[in-house]
Amino acid sequence: MDNKVSTLLNEQIQKEVYSAYLYLGMANYYEDEGLEGFANWFYVQAKEEMDHAMLFRTYQINNGIKVKLLAIESPEDDFKAFDEPLRKSLEHEKFVTASIGNIYAAAMEVQDYRTLEFLNWFIKEQGEEEKNTGDLIKKFELFGHDAKGLYQLDQELKARIYAAPSLVL
Repeated sequence: MDNKVSTLLNEQIQKEVYSAYLYLGMANYYEDEGLEGFANWFYVQAKEEMDHAMLFRTYQINNGIKVKLLAIESPEDDFKAFDEPLRKSLEHEKFVTASIGNIYAAAMEVQDYRTLEFLNWFIKEQGEEEKNTGDLIKKFELFGHDAKGLYQLDQELKARIYAAPSLVL
């Protein structure tokens, strides 16, 4: 595997673990605010991101690349409004999408078709992540500023369950 591609893949592990850490912090914020449904939504997000990190790790190992774990920064967790974590999470998902796009471009440049095929799943997944987060922001904008609407939305988010990714390596 091309050195640049493997380095970017390794860095993506760190970004995915950071994403999990970020979303766990957001879950903590909502838990502290008494919004258990919002906390659940971000807790599920955190689990998904850890799975993504593990998929990148396994892909590296399966291709004979040594994985080097990089430091993880503490995420921001001092939010001023209920919608702030939602907006920051969408911004972060766009950052992750761009990062995966950079890996894809590097793999395309060296005709690493196996890595391109691997990344196709993540490209689709990121589209879903951005849509789901954007949809949640729209719902919050419609209903979240009213106490009854916020309660109803929180109850809806409590029902979200974790589903492990179905990517076969």
